[in-house]
Amino acid sequence: MDTISVGRTKLALKQGDITLESTDAIVNAANSSLMGGGGVDGAIHRAGGPSILDEYKTIRNQRGDLPTGEAVITKGGNLKVRYVIHTVGPVWRGGTHNEDQLLTNAYKNSLALAVKHNIRTIAFPCISTGVYGFPGERASRIAFRTVSEFVRKHDQIHEIRFIVFGMGDYQLYQTLFHDESTPQGTA
Repeated sequence: MDTISVGRTKLALKQGDITLESTDAIVNAANSSLMGGGGVDGAIHRAGGPSILDEYKTIRNQRGDLPTGEAVITKGGNLKVRYVIHTVGPVWRGGTHNEDQLLTNAYKNSLALAVKHNIRTIAFPCISTGVYGFPGERASRIAFRTVSEFVRKHDQIHEIRFIVFGMGDYQLYQTLFHDESTPQGTA
């Protein structure tokens, strides 16, 4: 696992399965219906069990579809985490439909919920880069920048992990970690 410090927060990079993490919370790249789906969402529902879907139904009955960029929180079900933060990332439509800001909001709103619930360790997947088609390099830069800016202002979260599934995503984040840890002018 690669690690760096940003302010008082440790950022970590790991290739693996987010459903196996034992952080206080993991983030789910959900769809707006909050009724489960494929990819990360499907894996979290399979591993977490039916209680997550039950909480989804309650949330959905109260508020309807979850808008892109927003986030909600449920218990962790059968996962090794206390909470799952569910956020809806944007579908890539060429970059001309506010996708960058919506992805930024997905990370910010997830982190704000973490702070509100006294979460000290959290793991993020690559949001929107699967079937939603957001370009991986662009998404990783947005994710890394947003998380770094957030923890510089809010130091309540002690560790944030980026859990990536594929080697290509791992290499994209590894470059960002290297650039952040290299003093300006020495690389």
